[in-house]
Amino acid sequence: MIVGIIGDTQLPFTHPGYLAFVQDTFTSFRVNQIVHIGDVVDEHALSFYEHNPNGKSAEDESAQAKADVKKWTKAFPRARVCIGNHDARHYRTARRAGIPDRFIKGYKDVWETPRWDWQMEHDIDGVLYEHGTGSSGKDAAFNRAVAQRCSVVMGHIHSFAGVKYHANPFSRIFGLNVGCGLDIRLYAFEYAKMTVHRPVLGCGIVVDGDVGLFVPMPCSKGEKYHRGRFK
Repeated sequence: MIVGIIGDTQLPFTHPGYLAFVQDTFTSFRVNQIVHIGDVVDEHALSFYEHNPNGKSAEDESAQAKADVKKWTKAFPRARVCIGNHDARHYRTARRAGIPDRFIKGYKDVWETPRWDWQMEHDIDGVLYEHGTGSSGKDAAFNRAVAQRCSVVMGHIHSFAGVKYHANPFSRIFGLNVGCGLDIRLYAFEYAKMTVHRPVLGCGIVVDGDVGLFVPMPCSKGEKYHRGRFK
């Protein structure tokens, strides 16, 4: 099985060329299983942290995100989704207000993704796919793999991407961070504009549960997926 992994999209704040890049990459590798590693949507307006008061309202942002999700479900009708910390913001907001989960729509209903399987984690060919909430650092996926003693694929860490292997006399495993598809120019990421590190755009490929690959997105000036080539 060849699994294609979509990085954090945090719709509607995604790089305009990211969908085309992911489609082209998955076609090139002949992917036959899709995983979205989580943070499908951003829900910036629902953040508990400081957010831009000049941005869209929660309703306007969610409406735009929903329209963008539709483009992704058209491209990838079936997918497994790892629920990310941003995806869960509306649940956390409701809980903070004392509203039980049974009064809140599920992810499939909220974003109209009937054939996307939303779970905290997925196991495919012995590889654990999870968003990575609570993890940090450039070796987050690798450290998780060593702790679990199985290969792990994660997102969440925007500024680092790649794969790292570990072996002992009994097994070989890898930790793969698949990067993201964010557009750093947009107001939702204003908090990070003065940091040294920038998001690493790309996606992941896992072949037969044994080989993990990070595929960087060529999006600098003059490259195929530069934002200037997309409306």
